[in-house]
Amino acid sequence: MTRIVVRAPATSANLGPGFDAAAVAFELWNEVVVTDANGAEPDYEHLGVRAFARFAQPERFSFAFSDNIPRERGLGSSASVVALGLVAGAVAAGVDPGPDELLAEGLPLEGHPDNLAAALVGGVTLTWDGRIARIADDMPAAAVAVVPRERVNTAAARAALPDAVPLADAAFSAGRAALLGAAVATGDPALFSASAADRLHEPYRAVHAPHLLAIRDDLPAGALGATLSGSGPTVIVWAEKEQAGAVAVALADRFPEHDVLHLPVSITGAAPV
Repeated sequence: MTRIVVRAPATSANLGPGFDAAAVAFELWNEVVVTDANGAEPDYEHLGVRAFARFAQPERFSFAFSDNIPRERGLGSSASVVALGLVAGAVAAGVDPGPDELLAEGLPLEGHPDNLAAALVGGVTLTWDGRIARIADDMPAAAVAVVPRERVNTAAARAALPDAVPLADAAFSAGRAALLGAAVATGDPALFSASAADRLHEPYRAVHAPHLLAIRDDLPAGALGATLSGSGPTVIVWAEKEQAGAVAVALADRFPEHDVLHLPVSITGAAPV
């Protein structure tokens, strides 16, 4: 009797200036349970089932997905579902593809390598040219997510980005991206705080996350900076690790209409349990 259980984590992409390249996995999980077919046809349009089909025949199985990651909030819900399907399909097929192969199989479905990379391998990741590098197990700061009830469609948010930006803005973000890499590599909170700004995508997406600017203009005590999570509207407020609880309380008091979540970094990506 077949029973495959796989979990995959939430993610936050970009981390400010690491546009389409940097991401981190969080301890918030989607799950799928795959069993032998029960007579009902699987939903072949489901993103996870389509990912499963990259390795195994879905008609032989039944699928039960548990969605705990908020959808269309910038926390990588679709990447998590794709990662679930890929890993479960590989298990069902009896194969053991590496992370880069899983990324290649999932990209036609997900489209965003940064989120999918972190969902597959956990930790803090960089992705480029179809490759994944896991560069750290943790961030230099604790993540406190401010999650609005409103949703943002990723495709629509990307369509709002310009085809070109001023040279000064490109140089600004390139410098902050270098700071981000150095901060993660060294675990330096001061460098990380200096990196938490962007001019390539955040200014154009902030219209759907007005609390990003409000938070940046008045950071809670103990906060190092704030970044838009993926295409938003969730904002990640990065706190000194010993101050994460107090920062979460302050944000919950300030934004009672939003969900405020302390999200530890997950050192594991999508995997059978």
